[in-house]
Amino acid sequence: MRVYLVIVDESDEALVALHYAARRAAKTEGALHLLAIVPPQEFNAFAGVQATIEEEARARAETLVTAAAGNLLSQGAKMPLISVEVGEDIKVVRKYLEAHPEVSALVLGAAREGGPGPLVSHFTGSGLARMACPVFVVPGNLDDEAIEHLADN
Repeated sequence: MRVYLVIVDESDEALVALHYAARRAAKTEGALHLLAIVPPQEFNAFAGVQATIEEEARARAETLVTAAAGNLLSQGAKMPLISVEVGEDIKVVRKYLEAHPEVSALVLGAAREGGPGPLVSHFTGSGLARMACPVFVVPGNLDDEAIEHLADN
């Protein structure tokens, strides 16, 4: 079974990647892994404040990834595997891929305008040589119909 990993955040790029991966998983009878990444918080001298900031960031990420999963389920997709990890994005993705060798492809979305984000830059540049699976980059300017056509072929 093919397993597609999508990094879920609040960006339009994540929505494009999720749409493509969900459609592709349905077409190939595959599965989705949704990963939300909580960036490390800046050090705060007051431990209680630091803990509250980290807890709120994690709760926000959990809400985001759970909402994405719920949206997929409402469209008839299979329940994805949901993970929320704290750390630097590239390191978290690498660690996740090492822990989940069943992942068949990392699916990222490209920005509609401007240059690529840090994940696209890394995993299609110097980081590509160390990948154990293909990286799919879905153009951010595609509409829903174009994404579905691309995923179905």
